[in-house]
Parts: sequence; structure tokens; C-alpha cells
Amino acid sequence: MARPVKRRRICSMPAVREFGPVGRAAGEPVEMTVDEYESIRLMDRLGFSQEECALQMDVSRTTVQAIYDSARKKIALALVEGRRLLIGGGSYLVCPSSENCCGKECCRRECPETCGREGCSCCPGCAKSKEEG
Repeated sequence: MARPVKRRRICSMPAVREFGPVGRAAGEPVEMTVDEYESIRLMDRLGFSQEECALQMDVSRTTVQAIYDSARKKIALALVEGRRLLIGGGSYLVCPSSENCCGKECCRRECPETCGREGCSCCPGCAKSKEEG
């Protein structure tokens, strides 16, 4: 029996979930999962390393590399062949601190051993959300 897929942590859902060529798209749409989108966002947009991305998404570095490789191939297929790109699905969990603490300054990068655990106050965003709650 195959091992169950671990849910990947993402900061937030994509604001736009469909991209495509102007006019008529060629062929079947390319489907990218939300965790693939997150790996592209973290590494290409925010400049995270594989290790930082793995900590943020709560998976191993080799898993992040596989997710990232798959995402890049799908983006290339959509661009080169003029297909629509749809983002959705996958095995993920939206980070509970995403509204207060997300991006390059996310506290998960500063103290991955303790962040997200009960009583962690290392991050101003996380500490603020705990004080309000």
C-alpha cells in the first residue's frame, strides 16, 4: 500500500486561478495544484531557497524539488503550446498565521523549530494574532 501524501502548508490561496492566451486556447488545459503554485511563488517570486521553501511548506527538501519541477514543466507546457493554466486541487493546508505573517519575513524562516507551536511568540505577526485571540 502506498504511503499517504502529506498535506503541504501554503500561505494563502492564489488570487487568480486561471491563466490563458488571448483568443482561443489550444488543447486541453494544464492543471497545476495549489502546492505547485506555492513552490513557484516562494522560490521564484520571493527568492526562497529549497530548504527555506521546504520549512515553509512543512515537507522535505526533496519533496519541494519534485513539486517545483512539476510546476515548472506545467508552466512551460502552457506557455509553449498556448494552453490555459488552471490552479486548484492537491493536498494542502492553509497556514493558520497567513493573514498576519506571510512572505519573505514569515516567522517560519526565523525559528522553524518553534513556530506554529503553542506559546511561540518569536514573530510579531504570530504574537499579535495570539494576543487578539
